[in-house]
Amino acid sequence: MTAAEFFSLSEGPPYFQLLDGDLYLSPNPRRHHQKLIVRLIGILQPYLERHPLGEIYVAPSDVIFTADTILNPDIYFVSRERIGILTDQGAEGAPDLVVEVLSPSTARLDLGRKREVYAESGVREMWVVSPKTREVEVYRFGENASEPVAILGLGDTLTSPLLPELVIRISDLFAS
Repeated sequence: MTAAEFFSLSEGPPYFQLLDGDLYLSPNPRRHHQKLIVRLIGILQPYLERHPLGEIYVAPSDVIFTADTILNPDIYFVSRERIGILTDQGAEGAPDLVVEVLSPSTARLDLGRKREVYAESGVREMWVVSPKTREVEVYRFGENASEPVAILGLGDTLTSPLLPELVIRISDLFAS
């Protein structure tokens, strides 16, 4: 399938992603998955209001990587310098940061081909949030595309060169 064919589909739900020409349908995320996204947005949005470095968006929001690959990261950030990639549809080109919260039905895809697309397309950083292990894996694709530069647990904090002065306590993400 091509992007043109993809965009001729009716609007969701259900929501689809297009990866290397193949259409993927995912079941709706579980409650805990959504709770983690809400917590992250609750941290990131106020930070970006104080530090206007760019904009964040939450799925479903299409990110067009190629003519046959359109993905929906759970959260993505586009820096002010690259704000021109934003469109009414979502984004045309790689965001600076993507966040994927793992679900049993999508973990293999998120950690496999989607991670590869992010790395190949110019995404600078990816956070993989695992509800199962209560960890966050951080990939910085300029450093190493295949291995995380950090695996952060409950006693750790998450920082990013993309978001100076932001400090996220991992334990805050997974608090009950």
